[in-house]
Amino acid sequence: MKGDKNENSELKDSPPDNGVQTSQYNSISPPASPVADEEPFSTYFEDKVPIPESENQIFSFRKLWAFTGPGFLMSIAYLDPGNIESDLQSGAKAGFKLLWVLLLATIIGLLLQRLAARLGVVTGMHLAEVCNRQYPTVPRIILWLMVELAIIGSDMQEVIGCAIALNLLSVGRIPLWAGVLITITDTFVFLFLDKYGLRKLEAFFGFLITVMAISFGYEYVLVKPDQGELLKGMFLPYCAGCGPVQLEQAVGIVGAVIMPHNIYLHSALVKSREIDRRNKKEVKEANKYYFIESTIALFISFLINVFVVAVFAQAFYAKTNIQVNEQCNATGSPHTDLFPLNNDTLEVDIYKGGVVLGCVFGPAALYIWAVGILAAGQSSTMTGTYSGQFVMEGFLNLRWSRFARVLLTRSIAIVPTLLVAIFQDVQHLTGMNDFLNVLQSMQLPFALIPILTFTSLTSIMNDFANGWVWKISGSVVILVVCAINMYFVVVYVTSLNSVLLYVLASLLSIAYLCFVVYLAWHCLIALGVSCLDFSSRGQLGLSRHTDIYLLNDMDTDSVVER
Repeated sequence: MKGDKNENSELKDSPPDNGVQTSQYNSISPPASPVADEEPFSTYFEDKVPIPESENQIFSFRKLWAFTGPGFLMSIAYLDPGNIESDLQSGAKAGFKLLWVLLLATIIGLLLQRLAARLGVVTGMHLAEVCNRQYPTVPRIILWLMVELAIIGSDMQEVIGCAIALNLLSVGRIPLWAGVLITITDTFVFLFLDKYGLRKLEAFFGFLITVMAISFGYEYVLVKPDQGELLKGMFLPYCAGCGPVQLEQAVGIVGAVIMPHNIYLHSALVKSREIDRRNKKEVKEANKYYFIESTIALFISFLINVFVVAVFAQAFYAKTNIQVNEQCNATGSPHTDLFPLNNDTLEVDIYKGGVVLGCVFGPAALYIWAVGILAAGQSSTMTGTYSGQFVMEGFLNLRWSRFARVLLTRSIAIVPTLLVAIFQDVQHLTGMNDFLNVLQSMQLPFALIPILTFTSLTSIMNDFANGWVWKISGSVVILVVCAINMYFVVVYVTSLNSVLLYVLASLLSIAYLCFVVYLAWHCLIALGVSCLDFSSRGQLGLSRHTDIYLLNDMDTDSVVER
């Protein structure tokens, strides 16, 4: 912490033009300054939340409340139907033994979200916008397509999760395809709640998180898990007697928790507060409060995930199909045929999970479970739509009306989701969910590598660039997360048992790895590995000296003088 004079200094203190050194990073022109007579265009909410003034306070609850919102919207991705399904499968297959993996994955997620929030606060642009300005055209388009695939995969899980919840609540009267149409329709309605004010929309998301906490908390209290085993599983990083099934589930937990589109989303959400980015003290303060808010939000999401894991660990760990069949038959459940008369270990998804809760603990448990899934699916569908808007606007620099942007981003996911809903039965969606998890796992490098790259460049982040501790720890975390998810992909592909698919996967893997290596190369140069900077005249795409543009408030119509 420097003196008061330095604290109030402007961030955009940049060297004069004649002092800028040329290098390979100058190949992309900096973004043009906004034209003064151009019609204002909002890529986010039309209003911004003002931050109250406070005199010489280290911490202010009023300021924390003002910054509260973006972190909770971001945390919804940790509570989507894909995560809930991963939680219940973890409990059913491994008991309490993998809770420590869930805790570790959430902590890693928090550190990555910190980088995303800092990028948005310091630059005034979200990750997609920075990628648009820093990567050449071809890599930029490929990156956009990869991120869109991740959003589509996540969106399909979320919309179908809502449809499954509606099917359970209606006792099968609402088919899957009708549930998809209902979800898509009400998402359009809810998305325009921000017209009544940003804080009202954030309050609505808070309400949905509360519904999830109450619903899954009810199940937790009803089942009464063993607290000793729960704490042991959470803080003892060991899995006694675990085999390949539990290992794959552990990998699946990491893949479900850390989602690529959420990095893009969070870097955009933090733009919703009034922050003078030219004031170093305000930027530093915003980073602090956003990190505190994100920590609280992810702690709450972690507790909700623990509720789900603990319920299925206590009630259904090591149970067989025939045992559950007998229990459902004894209660007169119409879903007895879901569980064949054999001694295979019980396999559950969010649909079967609700059914077995209803068989063992009564109809109320089933309906309350469905309400929780509906809240999870609806909230994550809405934030997924925002992710799609930010990514498309940022990468393609769209200047469309708000309704057109929402319609396009929704339509991209509607078609594949409807096809699945029409041709797939609600009772047989586990295979599709595994494929979508693999699809999202493959896209992780396309969010994690760029965020580490740009937050490590002093030309973009100035005094807020990553230090060596963050550079090294961030590199290790991203390497481990990507390696874990690639293992998940390999396991899935090898289980397909098709030579043709093996050949196709091999060809796609070569192209995929080439692009990942390209991004990693730029990332290593940004981290300071200068030996990889082969040519000072090469057209490689990153710009070391764009801070005069990037750190200017891109939301205003003022022209920056060079």
